[in-house]
Amino acid sequence: MIFNIIKTIHIFSVISWMAGILYLPRIFVYHADKQIKKETSETFKIMERKLYQYIMVPSFLITWISGISMVHYLGLNKWLIIKFFFVILLTAYHFFCQKLLSNFALDKNVFSSRFFRFINEIPAVIILIIIFLVVFKPF
Repeated sequence: MIFNIIKTIHIFSVISWMAGILYLPRIFVYHADKQIKKETSETFKIMERKLYQYIMVPSFLITWISGISMVHYLGLNKWLIIKFFFVILLTAYHFFCQKLLSNFALDKNVFSSRFFRFINEIPAVIILIIIFLVVFKPF
């Protein structure tokens, strides 16, 4: 019973975290446009900050806490260790987004909208690998 509650919380927090981790770079795509007005840039800053602070950070923390809690019930299998590697990659991406967010907040973005379109695809690939590992539990 406790395991299923933890797993439910984990699934919900993962979905929330992934929604943010996929959406924030999409906002960056439009924010990086050199032709946007100051007012629009300020609106993007508010959207980015709130998305990161109120959705991404709490769901990131709950994902990690609930995920580590489930290890108590599942044990450490080879597929789970590999999954953790990819979750660590997503965590690095999460903090990279925080750095990008800080640059936008200070009006110091140096990347193009094309760059943000590209990096927006990275977490999708990692998420697909994680789902494969969870569903098929290879090894």
